[in-house]
Amino acid sequence: MSEQTIGSQTGLRRVIGLPLLVFYGVGVTVGAGIFALIGEVLAVAGDHAPYGFLVAGIVAGFTAFSYAALSSAFPKAAGEVLYVKHGLGDIPGRIVGYALVVTALASSAVISLAFARYASSFSGVPEWLGFIAILVVLAGVAIAGVRESMALAAVITCLEVGTLLVVIAVGLPQSLENGMFWTVLAPPAGVAAWSGVMAGAFLAFFAFIGFEDIVNMAEETRDAERAVPKAVIWTLVISVAVYGLVAAVAAAHPDRAVLTASKAPLAVMFEGATGRSGAVIAVMASIAMVNGILVQIVMASRVIYGMANEGMMPKVLGRVDERRQTPVIAILLITALIVVLGLTVPLLRLAETTSLVILSIFAAVNLSLFLLGRRAGAPERLHRWRWWGLAGTAISLGLIASEVLT
Repeated sequence: MSEQTIGSQTGLRRVIGLPLLVFYGVGVTVGAGIFALIGEVLAVAGDHAPYGFLVAGIVAGFTAFSYAALSSAFPKAAGEVLYVKHGLGDIPGRIVGYALVVTALASSAVISLAFARYASSFSGVPEWLGFIAILVVLAGVAIAGVRESMALAAVITCLEVGTLLVVIAVGLPQSLENGMFWTVLAPPAGVAAWSGVMAGAFLAFFAFIGFEDIVNMAEETRDAERAVPKAVIWTLVISVAVYGLVAAVAAAHPDRAVLTASKAPLAVMFEGATGRSGAVIAVMASIAMVNGILVQIVMASRVIYGMANEGMMPKVLGRVDERRQTPVIAILLITALIVVLGLTVPLLRLAETTSLVILSIFAAVNLSLFLLGRRAGAPERLHRWRWWGLAGTAISLGLIASEVLT
């Protein structure tokens, strides 16, 4: 029996190390959304936009610590399903599993359609053909092997983060020259300032969604008990740092009103600082979409694989290709469902509810940590972090209430 497989010769292969897992996490978290979201946060938080992202990162940190603690105790695919199953029971675990798959399908379909529309605008390829083509290509990458999928995700992540760092580098001199950079780093003072920070944090929170997908790669990660928790935390730390710097430079921009009114504020920043076309920034945003599609296909297929092994889905969905050691049937099923959804179902309403479903999953995972940590004989790490789970539950429920009531 090879140490690189799980359960049998046709199990998933442990080939992912900590660095590649962090790239995966950063890639799925720092996605295309930040290229447009920064303008919305600026509009409500103004000078204090960096603090909006900082507060959002701290809020996300409670849930991230819950995921980190639970992933060390249950280092398996379909991690959230197992956490909730052991914490709240079999039925809630199943509900979480199906909810994860549905959100992945909706997100992938929406992102794939957006990419197809963008590609069609300059290539002339029919949208439906581009939609199917990108999914077929990325499904092929996912089937080829987890190392190949992660390597492509890592390359795209480097391009994404590199683009954001370029925007920071070209925008920083302007921000320093007008003296606003240090102003936006000053702590907020007064009720009005903190009101803007909290409004910005609510919007910015959704830019941190993605770190939770890391736990579903546990069965393909070497030394998963230690690597997965570290990857979750490092992903959050890197995301906070990148977002905070982008927000600081954007908030200190000499013509911030133009940024808040633009659908592509980072492209506007690049154009203003360099005098060159911001098209390269728009292209990078579209490439970030590709990363989002790929990681959702990989993640959702592992959730299905894990649920099949737990008896929550047909066993056939847990089969692994002997040569590639990837869950081919699960990948093909996910891809087919994305195609059907994208071509037949109005996805706007489904996309709008995705964040609400994810927050509900966060609440269930956080509550599971609290309940598991209270039980006699609970692993020390779960017992030690149980109060983080309770705090994360309260925060998640608060965000759900805010989204429902507004």
